[in-house]
Amino acid sequence: MLKRLTAGAVVGLLLVGVVSAAEGEWKPLMDGKTFDGWKISENPESWSIEDGAFVAKGDRSHLFYVGDDKPFKNFEFKAKVKTDKNSNGGIYFHTKFQEKGWPKYGFEAQVNNTHGDRKKTGGIYSVKDVIDNSPAKDGEWFDYYIKVDGKHVVIKINGEVSADYTEPEGAKPGKDFTRVLDEGTFALQAHDPGSTVWFKDIEVKRLPE
Repeated sequence: MLKRLTAGAVVGLLLVGVVSAAEGEWKPLMDGKTFDGWKISENPESWSIEDGAFVAKGDRSHLFYVGDDKPFKNFEFKAKVKTDKNSNGGIYFHTKFQEKGWPKYGFEAQVNNTHGDRKKTGGIYSVKDVIDNSPAKDGEWFDYYIKVDGKHVVIKINGEVSADYTEPEGAKPGKDFTRVLDEGTFALQAHDPGSTVWFKDIEVKRLPE
């Protein structure tokens, strides 16, 4: 049967494990070699791949996951992240692709160990912040975990809870940034030319809706 498939079909089959996430199973969202399943917004030169990791360094840009047609609502997400000194970045969830600007939709899980912004790694930006003291260190890979289940969000850094947030009843989208639980995709942030952040081993597991 395999011999009857076109080359394109074979490639499509090989990518199923990368771009499709079934409920209850951990699935990789990256292959460590290409940007397959991802789409870069403005300033694509801010992104590269190095030793199996996406590297964010350059002018503002966001790398959106577009490999799964079905949006993510309830899920567990995990990745390994590393920062250079004075670097800022982020992991967005419940967001959607936009051509330029800071993503309006969803939430940003902060990545910042020593950058000047007081909001540090492991917080939900401007919703449930970690102030001043980051639970991670520059120059070391750390585990970043995000769980969304209904109105409840938990973030863990290296297995320790850094943010625990339950959205209040009647929460309304903000004008500039929605910051309400809904559904959507993920995005990684290149913040500025002085910041370098690595992301690798990105996986997701869908939870029942």
